[in-house]
Amino acid sequence: MAFGGVGSSLLLMSGVVVTVGLCRRLARRRLRSRPQLFAFLVEMFSTFQICACTNELSLLGNVEPKPHTALTLTYGFTVLHGLTLTGSTCNPCATLQPMCDGGTSLRMGGLKIAAQFVAAVLARVFMHFIWSLEMAEPHLGALSQGCSDPMQTTEVQAFCIELLFSVVFQLAVLRAESVNPKYRVHLIALLITMLVYAG
Repeated sequence: MAFGGVGSSLLLMSGVVVTVGLCRRLARRRLRSRPQLFAFLVEMFSTFQICACTNELSLLGNVEPKPHTALTLTYGFTVLHGLTLTGSTCNPCATLQPMCDGGTSLRMGGLKIAAQFVAAVLARVFMHFIWSLEMAEPHLGALSQGCSDPMQTTEVQAFCIELLFSVVFQLAVLRAESVNPKYRVHLIALLITMLVYAG
């Protein structure tokens, strides 16, 4: 029996955020004496949050009024992730940068990247399980839709667009490091929302 649409998805994503917050807090209290395990688990929990919420947000892309609802949710959850996941990179490229600068050891960087991939797989399995229950309207038939081709362009053009957006995003993030932290999260969320809209 399915219920609600956007509200049920927001409830699910809020539950994920709260659960991950509790797991991060528990890890911080119990595992400070084991820095490698602590770093692995915190990075895994954080990446799980982003991946699970992104999977759920992908189902809400066609909610009316388009594209306002999807862009508002993208901005809101990007700000929420930025505020709740401090200290985590949740992205292999963002982990590689301090490794190249010498700020993070090869071992710690590799551990964090491994945690990110493990979390991505776990989030995918978790969301497929939730969708298979079909308890909410957006989940109905989500698994049976299969993979679709969201690109409405050639592979070469898509590659060029992705490369351009990646460079713009990375340069903006590097530039945003000098911005006051309480404004930085909104600046990056706005940039991500603009890139989602443009892409």
